[in-house]
Amino acid sequence: MKYKMLVLDMDDTLLTDEHKISQRNKDLLFKAQDLGVYVVLASGRPTPAMTYFAEELELPKYGSYMLSYNGAVITDLKNNEIVFEQSLSKEDIHELYDFSVANKVHILTYIDGHIVAETESEYINMEKYITGMPHRKVSSFKDAVYTSAIKCILLEYPEYLKEVEMKLKQAMPHKSVTTSKPFFLEVTQKGIDKAASLARLAERLGINAAEIIAVGNANNDLSMIEYAGLGVWVDNVTPELRNKANVVVASNNNDGVAEVVERFILPFHV
Repeated sequence: MKYKMLVLDMDDTLLTDEHKISQRNKDLLFKAQDLGVYVVLASGRPTPAMTYFAEELELPKYGSYMLSYNGAVITDLKNNEIVFEQSLSKEDIHELYDFSVANKVHILTYIDGHIVAETESEYINMEKYITGMPHRKVSSFKDAVYTSAIKCILLEYPEYLKEVEMKLKQAMPHKSVTTSKPFFLEVTQKGIDKAASLARLAERLGINAAEIIAVGNANNDLSMIEYAGLGVWVDNVTPELRNKANVVVASNNNDGVAEVVERFILPFHV
């Protein structure tokens, strides 16, 4: 199969544990783009926390796209234009806040380029570290959330958060709920996931699902892994998901993305 698009999750997939793109991954991704393959970043990260890496891979030069907030936003990088966006309303976010208080978990959202939260925790610090966005601690979360926002994250230690996830899905079936890390429970509008936005992008570009490779490692990647013609996990995939892709390649710290390009793209573009 001559694949036309390579879709990459970022954290724990494209990026090493040090949150960098390895030189080998970078070299092979440039080769793929030079062959005319779209390289698309698809992450739970906010848009501003993806831009540096998109520019490092020269995605704007190659006319590519970025799916941020688990697919709630699609950005045309060539024109720096948002071509799709779906937000949570202020009322949605306030409802999630009430749920978080009742279930004793932290909650954050993103407003004006800041992580907004009423509390502090090691998990909020982790999101601050991953995204590079400043944390604005507020005295009243509801007062601070005066407008719509793209996504909320509920945060707590993994074992407890699994229980909270089940409660949240029962309480709010009108929301999309997934995990990107065991301590991040991510909430967007119903119908938002990486596959749904990937399908939107594929239609825009006239590409079939069969012509797409998707690479990930976690629950929030599963929808696009199942949607793509070739679904690939890196070796550090969440264990219970391991059998739900077509292929498993090397880990994020061992150039798994480069392996995908070498095995499934280069041989078919000669």
